[in-house]
Amino acid sequence: MTDTTLSLDRAAIDIEADASEETSWSATTWLAVLSMAATSFALVSAEFLPAGLLTPMARDLGISEGTAGQVVTATASVGAVAALLSNVLIGKLNRKTVLIVLSALAIGSNILSALATDFWLLLLGRAGLGISISAFWALSVAVVARLVGANATGRGMAIVTLGVSLATIAAPSLGALISDWLGWRVAMAMTAGLAALAMVLQFISLPTLPAAASNSLADVLRLTRRRGIQFGMLAILVLMTGHFAGSVYVRPFLEKVTLLGTGPIALALLGFGIAAVVGNVAGGRMADANIRMALVTTSILMGLGALALVLWGAHIGVAFGFVTLWGFAFGMAPVVLPTNLSRAAPDALEASGSLMVVSFQVAITIGAVVGGYIVDTYGASGPLTLTAILAAVTAALVLLQPRG
Repeated sequence: MTDTTLSLDRAAIDIEADASEETSWSATTWLAVLSMAATSFALVSAEFLPAGLLTPMARDLGISEGTAGQVVTATASVGAVAALLSNVLIGKLNRKTVLIVLSALAIGSNILSALATDFWLLLLGRAGLGISISAFWALSVAVVARLVGANATGRGMAIVTLGVSLATIAAPSLGALISDWLGWRVAMAMTAGLAALAMVLQFISLPTLPAAASNSLADVLRLTRRRGIQFGMLAILVLMTGHFAGSVYVRPFLEKVTLLGTGPIALALLGFGIAAVVGNVAGGRMADANIRMALVTTSILMGLGALALVLWGAHIGVAFGFVTLWGFAFGMAPVVLPTNLSRAAPDALEASGSLMVVSFQVAITIGAVVGGYIVDTYGASGPLTLTAILAAVTAALVLLQPRG
């Protein structure tokens, strides 16, 4: 629930228990939520930017492309630890102050990465970014719930995660273009500008967000005893492991099975990204209306998209359609899964946020390792088959989970 000790610098919003009724947000609420979305866009743009910069970055620093790719691993690895400890270390600091400091850390980290003269300085900059990203997401659900009310958390998170979908579409491609035109360092520095803009919006629009209590590591770990938290973490681990095991290999699948060229593949992946944006919005509304149904729908659509590609993906029209369906389901997932987890801990949203980010990071790591093994062993269809299986398992877990 919304923290009763919070004193917002705006009129309170009355949220009806019936989530299907339209929520009326004030202009200040909209601006505050949009500042969170701008922050997610800035952070995720910086996170995904190296995908479009690896070749010139490796050449300039005198390292291999494989070594340069480890900057992404560093971001995720540091982020997993930061997610677990962030809500412990911030204590009772005002959450608005914390968010602004995290944006400042992202600015400094991106500038350090842009100015790095060797691999280790680049790695240090990316590690700082990992801390900023994970700490932001660990706080995000709790902050959004305090801004819009618990019954509108899904819709609020849909707007925030919209920044993720837009960043995954824009960052790699625009980064590559800017790198070719002005150099990879300029492209990296521009993400510092995005973080600065987000920080200004946070300063202007976020109300004061005093902490009601501080969290200890024991408090965070104690939450894992709750069955709802256990189920929520398991749902994230299973569904997202499947997604990240398969989604990385959609392009090889389209090349080897559908026999598409570079242009059509780019168009298919653009469809994936656009559908993810639509899925963000749909996921937010479904999560507020019926979280159980939203979880089942997300899982079934993702599994159907992956399975149809495996069975009929040799046909171009089928491939385009079901890649788009998969994108829609992926857009729903970052909204539905955190909202579901938060419902099990309305009294400890920040601590549950830490567990949510850790679950996502572990799923990304497992998915990458398992997906790589399967594609080398069984070919391009193997990882997509795993995606379909784990999505079906997630849907079954939801349906078998006792209500209440």
